[in-house]
Amino acid sequence: MIIKPEISGVVARSAHPLGCEKAILEQIDYVKKASQIKQGPKRVLIVGASSGFGLAARIALTFGGSNADTIGVSFERGPSDKGVGSAGFYNDLYFKKYAETANRLAINIHADAFSPQTKKDVIEAIETYFEGEVDLIIYSVASGVRPNYQTGGQWRSTIKPIDEAVTGASISLEDDSWNESVLEAANQTEIDETLKVMGGDDWEAWIDALINSESIAQGCQTVAFSYIGPELTHPIYLDGTLGRAKVDLHQTSHSLNLKLVNFNGGAYASVCKALVTKASVFIPGLTPYLMALYQVMKQQGTHEGCIEQMQRLFSTKLYGVDKVPVDGERLIRIDELELDSNTQTQVRQLVESMNATNFSQLGDYEGLKREFMKMNGFSFDNIDYDSDIDLKQLIKTLS
Repeated sequence: MIIKPEISGVVARSAHPLGCEKAILEQIDYVKKASQIKQGPKRVLIVGASSGFGLAARIALTFGGSNADTIGVSFERGPSDKGVGSAGFYNDLYFKKYAETANRLAINIHADAFSPQTKKDVIEAIETYFEGEVDLIIYSVASGVRPNYQTGGQWRSTIKPIDEAVTGASISLEDDSWNESVLEAANQTEIDETLKVMGGDDWEAWIDALINSESIAQGCQTVAFSYIGPELTHPIYLDGTLGRAKVDLHQTSHSLNLKLVNFNGGAYASVCKALVTKASVFIPGLTPYLMALYQVMKQQGTHEGCIEQMQRLFSTKLYGVDKVPVDGERLIRIDELELDSNTQTQVRQLVESMNATNFSQLGDYEGLKREFMKMNGFSFDNIDYDSDIDLKQLIKTLS
């Protein structure tokens, strides 16, 4: 079949396998040439491993100096009557291919990270492949829904401000249109449910399950990814439901740190830069900021993507250092280039000047959309997107 991009609003409904392979190879090439991770972990569990920061972390730890074996948990769909499958499905397959070519172990577990059964399955895999212990647990789950396995119901996350409504603009990647909207303030139920989905509760459940099964190695660390952002984004992010969930994640890192001290390890939340990811494109009002940020940081030569952020995190912050550098809240900060005062002054000026008629000229909309397309295997050079792909044969070859 010939696979073409299908976008609905900010959701990609198709993915191109050959482009997914190219994305994996580009990231592998980057980390091999970058400053290497020293004294890094050898047995790594990544919960949320198929895209964004989770995938970049997996690539960095395998190919960027640590030579880690990995178990990756992700909730992805393969090809069916409904479509060709998700980009994350192909990312997992191609990552495994190239990891095994480099004589590294790569176990993919496609299952719901929130499920107690998935935790049991992963513990069994750790026993089978890692001699029963892990050195690092990365928690990188971004979901809109979390099943409640006790009641059969579910919690849903909501992206809303708290206390008062906020007006902001979003860009439809489907038709490149600027859309102004008003987000009403969240009610208490929406706040509470967002905390259950996006906060630290499931991260703690994973660590508790691993401790109880004696799967934690001496010196084991765990890290989850967060975002704070500048004052410009606070009304929709930090001061909203997502920000409330991230504060809960930060607090969870402190309680987990006390537990892992018993293993001479530690737990950290790492505050990352704003980037185009499968999750961030859903945040109303954030796209104009991203366009302006990309424009300014690319001009300054300070722009980083997921893979650059992860390689820098593991090579300069978490490993090969005498002491993990944290701020006053015990957060690892790799967002310092984004929050540079000169950068933010220029970004604010651009955002305040943007409107429906000039946003693509003032901001880096072309770069933002290209990055979104590449996340789903499109817009790469030297790929014939008119070629016929036999998905069954491709998957058979990779499996």
